Amino acid sequence: MKLDASRILLVHPLGYRAEEAGADISRVANLMPPLGLAMLAAYLERHGFSASIIDCFAHPFSDAAILERLRTERPAFIGLSCTTSSFLDGVRIAALAKAALPGIRTVFGGSHVSALKARLLEDYPAVDFIVVGEGEATLLELVSGGWEAPASVEGLAWRDGADGPGRFNGYRREALVLDDLPFPAYARLEGFPGAYRLPIFNYPTAPNSSCITSRGCPYACSYCDRSVFRRSFRFNSAAYLYDHMRHLRRDFGIRHLNFYDDQFTLDRRRVERLTDLLLERPLGMTFNCTVRAEHIDADLVARLKRAGCWMMSLGIETGDPELLAQHRQNPDLDHLAGKIRMIKKAGIRTKGLLMLGLPGESEASVRKSMDYVYALPIDDFNLAKFTPFPGSPIYEKAHELGTFEEDWEKMDCMSIQFVPRGMTKARLEELFRAFYEGHFRRPKVLLGYVAMLWRSPHSWLRFLGSLGAFLAFTRRTERKAGGTP
Repeated sequence: MKLDASRILLVHPLGYRAEEAGADISRVANLMPPLGLAMLAAYLERHGFSASIIDCFAHPFSDAAILERLRTERPAFIGLSCTTSSFLDGVRIAALAKAALPGIRTVFGGSHVSALKARLLEDYPAVDFIVVGEGEATLLELVSGGWEAPASVEGLAWRDGADGPGRFNGYRREALVLDDLPFPAYARLEGFPGAYRLPIFNYPTAPNSSCITSRGCPYACSYCDRSVFRRSFRFNSAAYLYDHMRHLRRDFGIRHLNFYDDQFTLDRRRVERLTDLLLERPLGMTFNCTVRAEHIDADLVARLKRAGCWMMSLGIETGDPELLAQHRQNPDLDHLAGKIRMIKKAGIRTKGLLMLGLPGESEASVRKSMDYVYALPIDDFNLAKFTPFPGSPIYEKAHELGTFEEDWEKMDCMSIQFVPRGMTKARLEELFRAFYEGHFRRPKVLLGYVAMLWRSPHSWLRFLGSLGAFLAFTRRTERKAGGTP
């Protein structure tokens, strides 16, 4: 039976055995919808294609569902969006699809493949095409017939012959205008919004979701991936964003949003206009955002608070000024501390984002980070285990700066894969545990979580329902037990 060239199945791989999903603390605490796939689906459907989505994070036992979709819809393409830790699972699913539906073409996208590009084609025969960078236009061109002449498709990596070398055509010359794009195809996500959940204690009410309002970042920190959007920075207008929020409130009942942008306040005029719209025509929604200290002040924070801002996250990375200066632009920890106090004074919950194990890290620098965080009115924090991802500036020299076990399946920021010179993996694990324990033992922090009984009762219900997984995490400090066989 002939394949349907107007159909594509989009898959978000899990990255490990489905049986381990219940013990994965990252899924228990935070389950974000695959917005990138939802954006691709909406764009393709605008141009006459039919796109289905299977999210293996939200629905771990999805192999049978994938095979059923392949059997009934017979799509000519299957697209897989992969992080580094989920790439090999994506390869497994691609091979599964090829065996079940001969002739189907596999297309990979995401940060991992955008960083490594054509070299992956030579090692993984189940991968037919790689979309590098911004995906919508390249994927549309590919499925519209570009697969027959792949050398003509900008932004595409492809295999020159059945056993030939990988080729990359270069990045697309023109970036998309974000306000011209349709809203993500949320309705294509099974169970949306109830199947998804923001981090516990990071929202006041449910249902809630995430929203992306920009692409790229103008900064050049050593640890951040630059393979997809490189140094570009584009954003939706305030009017588009207001309409997007209204769509989520009206059509899906969303009451709280997390703006999943690195630089939500970089363009001040956009934020001022958005807050004006939210105050003039309230939507009955609250929101979180991530900000940089350089791009907020008391007036802007007050505006955001009036418009419904519930929590702000700030990238601290490390409380050691000398270490921070090695990895980040504008490393002024005193300035950052002042902005955190300002946010807290405005009545907005604060969250600090940190990393442990950066190149140059020492026990003394970890202690400085602890002292820095504990001295500030930080309500919540996320401590990631530094991982040198492909596409980040530091990746190419990671082996020179410490011991780097490049096991892709474990490169999830929850496992220690890089150990700086002078440190040991065991000691880093001990310091990681001590950092978390020290935070949660602070009386003000404990009282803040008690206050979540009335500020975020839904979070407490989730926490109590998943207490076993949280206790297991405190003992092993990894996202899940075991690993992919």
